Amino acid sequence: MSRYFPIFAIFSLIVGVFAAGLSRPADAALFHPKTHSLANGMQVVVIEDHRAPVVAHMVWYKVGAADEPPGKSGIAHFLEHLMFKGTPSVPSGQFSKIVARNGGRDNAFTSYDYTGYYQNVAKEKLDLVMGMEADRMVNLVLTEDDVLTERDVVLEERRSRTDNDPSAQMREVMNATQFMGHPYGIPVIGWKHEVEALSHSDALAFYRRYYAPNNAILVVAGDVEAREVFALAEKHFGPLQRADTPPRLRPQEPPHRAARRVVFNDARVSQASWRRSYLAPTRTAGDSQHAIPLSLFADMLGGGTTSRIYRELVVKQKLAAGAGAYYNATGLDLGRFLLYATPSPGVDIAELETAMDKVVADVLKDGFAPEDLERSRTGLLAAAIYARDSLFTSPRIFGDALTSGLKVEQVETWTDEVRAVTMDQVQAAGQAVLDIRSSVTGLLLPEGELGK
Repeated sequence: MSRYFPIFAIFSLIVGVFAAGLSRPADAALFHPKTHSLANGMQVVVIEDHRAPVVAHMVWYKVGAADEPPGKSGIAHFLEHLMFKGTPSVPSGQFSKIVARNGGRDNAFTSYDYTGYYQNVAKEKLDLVMGMEADRMVNLVLTEDDVLTERDVVLEERRSRTDNDPSAQMREVMNATQFMGHPYGIPVIGWKHEVEALSHSDALAFYRRYYAPNNAILVVAGDVEAREVFALAEKHFGPLQRADTPPRLRPQEPPHRAARRVVFNDARVSQASWRRSYLAPTRTAGDSQHAIPLSLFADMLGGGTTSRIYRELVVKQKLAAGAGAYYNATGLDLGRFLLYATPSPGVDIAELETAMDKVVADVLKDGFAPEDLERSRTGLLAAAIYARDSLFTSPRIFGDALTSGLKVEQVETWTDEVRAVTMDQVQAAGQAVLDIRSSVTGLLLPEGELGK
């Protein structure tokens, strides 16, 4: 039913590009969203798209794993599961069945900065699913048996997705090492021993504190008229009472003064891999002026088969079977810039790391060719434009951005900023972020193989 985010890579890239912008004339906007605020504080965003008689309906809560109380890791994701248990008007386990009987599909997801619930339905079913979503925002009923049963489901999810996957375990260790003080270092699904202790009272306390209209964003996209959606929102969500939801005050990262290194050996690993993560600004945290240029820097450095890393390590030197870089510009707090590589058969991972270090050093010293910047700029702008063709991408873009502290205008008016990025800005962003002192290098190795 549910899933916790690792946000999928393509969506993150598009979101990062959209959220990076600031100023663009209204007539050049891409989605032309219409917005409305309810008296109880709920924000409503509508993206009209009349190409097919379907609707994507999403409720995003401005609470995620990074907002959890100390010692209660995994409670945000756990509550996401429990939200499907039922209310006095929708019996336990019936929510998704009702959606399916009406020809729709639904799911939910949890990230560090948000929890989201969605239904994709025929447009005439919007009233139904909006009413059901508003109902469970305030009327959730949980029994002790519900909590104990679903807690076992979450623990099994953790076993299958993390504990039984050496690569996932490696990512979890690297993440915990990267963030020394911030809760981004705690896994979204939670630490096993803390999830095992989550209780009925923990779930209800978290629900009552954060699940309220003043802490939620409704995003609807599809074959709808904005005024009709606003009227439905007033009907279903308007009567709900605000909650005394606390401000999002989180511990922040101290200065990073030393590179860290993690070596993870596991007998199930047949192919070694190399990763490095740098602490990086986002559009709303740190040196945010670097966010837009850094998106272009990441693409030029390692965003695909035309990138510098791929051309050097895979094509030219044949040291890697795959290699690249990745960066997402959104997030309420500081994020990460990632490099990765898998050695070709017979290549020592230390040799591959040395070659990767040289590629990065050369780029930071000499920069990229002008045509590289134009190719990346064109590709990122095209990817964002193509996002209009997906009914279900646009509400995800807006939900991710708005729960991360951005404004509707910053999502909608991005293109001038992307087009205005100079090579000097790209170079400055790379040099500011790829500081080895803020990095964590990870080696995933077969059992018995030594990492240096």
